[in-house]
Amino acid sequence: MVQVGELPDPEPGPGEVRLVVGAAAMNHLDLWVRRGLPIETTMPHIGGSDVAGVVDALGEGVSGVTVGQRVVADPSLSCGQCEWCRAGEAPLCVRYRILGEHTQGGFAEYVVVPAANLFPIPDNYPMETAAAAPLVFLTAWRGLVSRGRLRAGESVLITGASGGVATAAVQLARHFGARVYAVTTGEHEDRVRSLGADVVFDRRQVDYSKALWRATDKRGVDLIFDSVGAATWQQNVRSVARGGRIVVYGATTGPVLETDGRVLFWKQADILGTTMSNRTEFRQAMELVFSGTVEPVVDSVLPLADARAAHERLEAGRQFGKIVLVP
Repeated sequence: MVQVGELPDPEPGPGEVRLVVGAAAMNHLDLWVRRGLPIETTMPHIGGSDVAGVVDALGEGVSGVTVGQRVVADPSLSCGQCEWCRAGEAPLCVRYRILGEHTQGGFAEYVVVPAANLFPIPDNYPMETAAAAPLVFLTAWRGLVSRGRLRAGESVLITGASGGVATAAVQLARHFGARVYAVTTGEHEDRVRSLGADVVFDRRQVDYSKALWRATDKRGVDLIFDSVGAATWQQNVRSVARGGRIVVYGATTGPVLETDGRVLFWKQADILGTTMSNRTEFRQAMELVFSGTVEPVVDSVLPLADARAAHERLEAGRQFGKIVLVP
């Protein structure tokens, strides 16, 4: 159930800051938590992993941050002590959490985040657009660049191309010099093409694996970036080139991915998992965003009071890009 109510204002602890929320964007993660994702979280729960706001209060020991500063927050929360954290790989932390999933998030007037997770927003950059940037661009950056090892001149296929991460991935792949193939529905074809996709397939009209096979002269693509999961997995395996990589960052249609092992070893293809990013990748992605090199795609901006309608729109898949809520 989604409802708007009153809770006490949060107070920042050591190393934390409190933000006055300017805008917060939705992700499919918010739907999963609402449905009862089997995780330990706060109740009553405030969602919202993507937050932009103004620093309002500083916790003990915070330095390098000033009250009144405009910032976005890296939603990754880690222990800072395990072997993965010491190696700079926060998303592999044994106690990894996500803002707004395991903790209270940004769909509120105030939110508390670690000071180390902040990145400044330029003065002339809209809060609503800034809020749409963090999770999608950090996920796309890590998936394409760090895990996927994308290089200029390669080809990449991006499925579910109307979603937030996918719209970020299309822009990043184009920025890094790849030839971009994308899969979406017909009403979104032109918009996906305008983001930088060279070829767009309407999944309702064609078997994109066959269309891609013809478009690449029976070669396939070097890299596939997929969050759809079970419904498209067989097509992805058929579409990857010899020596190619399939990067999985979600499974919205189901988590069980059945693979013909003979195709996998014959193609000598890699299957790689990815989620979120480390702090360096987050900053690299945000630098591209706030320099104007890439731009978050905002589907709509709604008042926080319309949170239920925002959930319904995302649940129905009617959005193109990110739905943003403002207090």
